[in-house]
Amino acid sequence: MFTGIVQTTCKVVDIQKKEGVTTLAIHMPASLREGLVTGASVANNGVCLTVTQIDDDRVFFDVMEETLAVTNLSNLAVCDQVNIERSLKFGTEIGGHILSGHIQTMATVIEISSNDQHHNLKLQVEPQWMDYIFYKGFIGVNGCSLTVGQLSDTGFMLHLIPETLRMTNLADYKVGQQFNIEIDSQTQVIVDTVTRLMASKVNQS
Repeated sequence: MFTGIVQTTCKVVDIQKKEGVTTLAIHMPASLREGLVTGASVANNGVCLTVTQIDDDRVFFDVMEETLAVTNLSNLAVCDQVNIERSLKFGTEIGGHILSGHIQTMATVIEISSNDQHHNLKLQVEPQWMDYIFYKGFIGVNGCSLTVGQLSDTGFMLHLIPETLRMTNLADYKVGQQFNIEIDSQTQVIVDTVTRLMASKVNQS
């Protein structure tokens, strides 16, 4: 489990592609590696990955083909920065919202508006996901817990503060690139339950 509060960005220092699996080597500072062990879960751009090896200042993760197919980890290159969050510990303050690290879809950046006062992103997702995205609701974007801005039929706005830009890789993305998206699980359950109940009543009438 994760909170959606990205701790820092870390550099991809190596990518090894093998049949059925890709191994990512991520450079992590000592403060972030403290207490980290093989088998631990770490969110990389919001994707829950298992630590397979720790070698000095590098941490290794194996990414399966299915994960690569549905996330932007497949687009990573050496020297790219990824958002990193260690798994949630009991007693830790939850400043965002609970995330599982399981990505449902990706959103494409279709417009960027940025100056000294703001950094706004307009994102587009496949229409069926808009059933779960609400104005002022929560959403996970590359592992960041963010508040949804204005909605359209096929997407939504993000209004990012300077601290979010400083701590994450969101400002690095250009028009046409894709973010990993995790829908708020409670919202999805509520919407799906109401939809089923309404369909059941219609069928009974």
